[in-house]
This record gives sequence, structure tokens and C-alpha cells, in this order.
Amino acid sequence: MVGHNLRKIIEESLKKLSLEGDSFSVEVPHDPAHGDYATNAALVYAKNTGKNPRQLAEEIKGEIENNKPEWVQEVTIAGPGFINFTLTREHIQKNTKSAGNEDYGKNTSLERQKILIEYTDPNPFKEFHIGHLMSNSIGESVSRLLVFSGAEIKRANFQGDVGMHVAMAVWGMKKGETDSGKAYAKGATAFKEDIQAQTEIKEINKKIYEESDPEITKIYKKGRKESLARFEEIYKRLGTRFDFYIFESETGPLGVELIKKNPNVFEESDGATIYKGEKVGLHTRVFINSEGFPTYEAKDLGNFKRKTEIWDPTELVVVTGNEITDYFKVVRAAASEIPELASIADKTKHIPHGMLRLPGGKMSSRTGDVITGESLLNDVGETLKEKITDGTLLNQVSVSAIKYSMLKQEAGKDIIFDFEKSLSFTGDSGPYLQYTHARCNSLLHKAQEEGITPSDETPLTETLPLERALLHFPEEVMKATHEYSPHYIATYLHNLASLFNTFYAEAPIVEKDNLASAYKLFVTQSVKETLKKGLFLLGIEAPDKM
Repeated sequence: MVGHNLRKIIEESLKKLSLEGDSFSVEVPHDPAHGDYATNAALVYAKNTGKNPRQLAEEIKGEIENNKPEWVQEVTIAGPGFINFTLTREHIQKNTKSAGNEDYGKNTSLERQKILIEYTDPNPFKEFHIGHLMSNSIGESVSRLLVFSGAEIKRANFQGDVGMHVAMAVWGMKKGETDSGKAYAKGATAFKEDIQAQTEIKEINKKIYEESDPEITKIYKKGRKESLARFEEIYKRLGTRFDFYIFESETGPLGVELIKKNPNVFEESDGATIYKGEKVGLHTRVFINSEGFPTYEAKDLGNFKRKTEIWDPTELVVVTGNEITDYFKVVRAAASEIPELASIADKTKHIPHGMLRLPGGKMSSRTGDVITGESLLNDVGETLKEKITDGTLLNQVSVSAIKYSMLKQEAGKDIIFDFEKSLSFTGDSGPYLQYTHARCNSLLHKAQEEGITPSDETPLTETLPLERALLHFPEEVMKATHEYSPHYIATYLHNLASLFNTFYAEAPIVEKDNLASAYKLFVTQSVKETLKKGLFLLGIEAPDKM
């Protein structure tokens, strides 16, 4: 990567000037007139040396030019002391060729790392809601980025198949409701409004844990199986497959065992077992309730334990909604005090995401129903049917519209899902990127029919903005990977697509009698491949035709 190589050159130059210890940036200037890369090293070190930034920039520039590689055409100083780098035309052309390769953008920065990433986590007997859709979109993209950077990863899905929500659903099914999601809603309402129903549901919860009632166990197993099968259909639509499924029914007992083995970590309070988080600047939470059942907290402790049993990762990543950020801190703090969990707790990184809402804050679809992940996919599909008739393509574009709207912003922020903007083929949207990829493919197909072969043998004399954009893809991959932030890829792809469509509009690309046509197609081919790779990293398909 050019930026990485420039950083090494700058560091060597700084050492020769006895300047070490501070961090500086190597970035892409907003204005191409300022070169291909720029560093603020002189401004950073001027603060410590007391030198004028511009004067220091001249000294650093002098050292850099003594060691300047052949692919750097020019080093200049701008403004108060920024050092700008312009690359040679030959190097940029060579990079444009590399961009057409399948492995362009891959790196080995996470080689030998084994990362277990947990995401999605829907609960059987409940709906697959839009929070699960967000967790899935972010988790799948992060997973692909990690693999692209050399890591070995395993995908895990932690699901709540026991607990009061299950008992509510089983109660509803026992009362005749066949759909588990509707049965849960019926049971949840009854639990709030009817004392008798509340008593019955608590009893059902106990029987599910104990497997003491054949009828209840039969209803439970049937509902669980149907829920999980429905989730698999959604995963297939989204392009996700998991290596491990972990269930609360197995982690609950593990959590209870860990709590009982570590009485020095937990305390008894009003018949319940708690962890006093205040001792580490957090808050108190219940891990075993007064009825002796494990809470979510205990089940999550068991989840830490289960992960050590199924694999031996060097790092763990958990993607959830940001509403449980403080909760997760307490669970991880408790785990860090348990000897057999301390190591895995320290290796766990939490990636919280915001909420997805419709404009105006509404959370219901056009039909008036509360939005679930499935209903949002279906609503988007219905809207797109006017333009797309092919079923496979319809699902690919629907998924891209939703995923891109979730991934183009930083993970922790709330997102407004605007149907019109998200489904647009001309704006900052997933369908726009897919359409641009298909346009590239169409141009290449047309050229083939006319006997024009993409070639870099007769390059243009001037570097195209597109070529400069292609230059920076590997660095965006690196940044997105190490910050667990797919939005860098989304932003990059939108810029690349916009530049290509401007390029397309300025002059014909496929011209049989124009010598420049072969090189323009050569660039088009590299743009197509980079769009395809970038969309893949976002978990989005890149159709050849639209």
C-alpha cells in the first residue's frame, strides 16, 4: 500500500532529524491539486521542537528527497507546513492494472489471527426484528473484512431459546395460536394484564427448564424448530451462514455453575445472586433470580465459557444494539474476575450499533404493522417490483438497499431508513452501486461485441480521477478492518461510482476508431472489479445486469 510505504519513508526521515515518539497522519488530500497523499508530520513535531512548522517541513522534505523512491514524482509543501506527495503517472497506471486483479486490496495484517465473531442473535419464538437485521449486516461485513485482511474467522449466533419470552409464546400456542411470533405477543399481553395468565406462564417457564411436562416440552420443541427454520430462510436471503449456534438453554447451566464456583465474585441479595458493578465503576445486576433461574447475565457468562469450548480464538467480537452497552460492560467485568473466563473477557471487543427508524420516527410499515426485519425486506421488494421482475435480482437489490443504508454510517449512530433515497438508482444507495457495476459490465460486453479489447498499452497522458480513487482502495480496506467500520468502504464505493458515472457522461467509452477507447475500457474493467470486491465486503451482491 502506497500510504503505508510513504509512512515508512517519513519515519526514516524523522529519525535522521532525531524526531521520534509522536503520531502523524498520511492522508488523501481533499483537493487533487495538493497531490496524491499528504502528511501533517511537520505540524505535529513543530509543537515539541518549537520550530516554525514551515521551516521544519522544509527539513523533513530535504531528508525525504534524499531517500525518494522512483514512484514519487514530486514532494511539495503547502499551507502552514503540510508535505504533499505526487506519484508518477507510470506508478498510477501500474496500480490501475493491479486494481483489476481478484486479490487487489487484500492484506495480511491479521495473518495468524483467529477471530470468533458473534452477531444477529435472534430469539426463537420472537420476530426477527430490524435490530437483528442491523446486527447481521454489520457483523457479516466485518467478518468479510477480517478474512480479506488475512484472519481466520468463525461466525457465531447466540440465541435465547429459554426464558420468560419462550414461556409466553408456549402459553399462547397452548391457547391455540399457531404462529410463534403471534403466540409470544398474545402471551406477553396476557402476562401484563391477567394475574392468572401470569401464574400459568411462570409455571410453564419452570416446566420448560425442567422438561417435566411432556405436552409443554412437545409444544416448545415444535415452536423452537419452526422459529429456527424461519431464521435460516432469512439468513439465506441476506447471504449469511454461521459456523456455530449457541443457545441459552446450554449456556444457562454453564453460567450458574460458574457463579456457584466463584462466591467471592458474587453476592446474595434478597434471595438472588448479584454482581456489584459499583466496585469497578459500573452498576449492580442480578445473575440468578430469587426463583433460582439464570438471568440473561448468567447466560452470557455461560456464553463466554461455551466459546472457549468450541474454538480457541485469539480475539472475540460481539455485535449488538447500543442499548446493552452498559449491560455488556457489567457482564464482561464479572467474567474478568472469574479465573477461567478472565482471558476470554479481555480478548472480547463489543461493537454496538444504533437503531433504525423510518422518517418521522415511525416504526411501522405501510400496512400499519410493526416493522420486523422480514417485513422491511418484503416492503422494499414490493416497492422495487415496478422496476425489477426477476425474483433473484429483486432480492439482491432489496438486500442491497437495506444493507447499504445501514452500513454507510458509523455503526454506533441511529439510522433513518428513507425508502425513496435507499431505493434510488441515482443517489447514495446500494442499488446505485449495483447499477454502476452493471453499467461497467455492459460497456465491457459491448466492447467485446465490437472487437475492442481493454488494454493499458496506449495510456492516457493525464491521470484520471478514477485512477487516483482506485489507488486508495487497499487503504480504505485496512482502515475499515482495523476500526471495525464498514462505512469507510461504503463511502469509498459511492465516491468511486460517482467518479465513474461522471467519466461515462463526459465522453463515449466504447469507440471503435478511437485509440483511447482501449485504455478507457481498461480503467472501466478495474473499476468494475473494485466495485464488485467492495460490494462483497459489504455483504452485497454485484449483478452483471440490471
